Amino acid sequence: MLLLDNVPLAPMTTLGVGGPAAYFCAAETEEDIREAAIFARERDLPIFVMGGGSNLVVSDAGFAGLALKIALIGITERSLGIAHIAFTVGAGEGWDAFVALTVQSGCAGLECLSGIPGTVGGTPIQNVGAYGQEISETTTEVQALHLGSLEAVTFSNADCQFSYRGSRFNSTDRGEYVITSVTFSLQTGGKPTIRYAELERHFAGRPEPTLSETREAVLAIRLRKAMVLAPGLEDSRSVGSFFKNPVISEEQYCELFERLTARGLSLPSYPAGEGQRKIPAAWLVERAGFHKGFTKGAAGISRHHALAIVNRGGATAAEILALKDEIQARVHGEFGIELRPEPVFVGF
Repeated sequence: MLLLDNVPLAPMTTLGVGGPAAYFCAAETEEDIREAAIFARERDLPIFVMGGGSNLVVSDAGFAGLALKIALIGITERSLGIAHIAFTVGAGEGWDAFVALTVQSGCAGLECLSGIPGTVGGTPIQNVGAYGQEISETTTEVQALHLGSLEAVTFSNADCQFSYRGSRFNSTDRGEYVITSVTFSLQTGGKPTIRYAELERHFAGRPEPTLSETREAVLAIRLRKAMVLAPGLEDSRSVGSFFKNPVISEEQYCELFERLTARGLSLPSYPAGEGQRKIPAAWLVERAGFHKGFTKGAAGISRHHALAIVNRGGATAAEILALKDEIQARVHGEFGIELRPEPVFVGF
């Protein structure tokens, strides 16, 4: 285990803000994780587990503990019969590179999740989803170490308690486990998932797309929205969507619908389970006065996507949070809805 001190965290994140970690370790094996956990325990240090840094907002003061970067790699495959293959993937593997591999192998189930930055280990924590697919649909097992006992634990899909952008790992058991690998069951020769409106429009009137064509379409859509991290791409310094789409009761929806209709506004929504409706957070943000391209200091709203708070260059974490707070306050004042952030906040 190689342990470093006073290591800047901002360069390890897509948002690019924040101060240093008091201690830092890149764990390449399970034993590295155990040694790092013991080191932190003996010194009464908090541990923060990080992957690709694509969903992190680090405070300007940094993190007064041990930042543990999970760098376990390796991909194994095994047949699950005629129609499915199980991929067991190290938590430190790059997510998009793994998705590209599955598409090239003719395996369906992750193609719509192309272009998402970060590592494999972070995907089940937030039940990552985009363009009509979610991690929970194909995850069969999550392997982890318990930071208390330092024992290995295997979670089934049901054990993970997946929900909309959530799981036990970012709710009831937040900070309890370090994910070491994830197993996915993918369909060989399967058809791509085309149920998201933008993808349906993209392929309208065309023959059934291939997995590769679907991946390329998703990457093109994400690029137009600056939702990929690329050198020279404006507004790509972000954590992606900063806010979750709020889910409200039918009663609250009907009251809000009537109130907005009287103001000449048409409230978009989608079914979200029995007695609930999902409201697009981007619609709320824009109608609250935060248009694409909005700027406040070195922070702002992406010119391409209303849900992305961006670092325009040299932003501080305080500036990012000030804009976040202002957006939340105005949306709540206008619509009575609380926007909940998606990223993880470190050192605040």
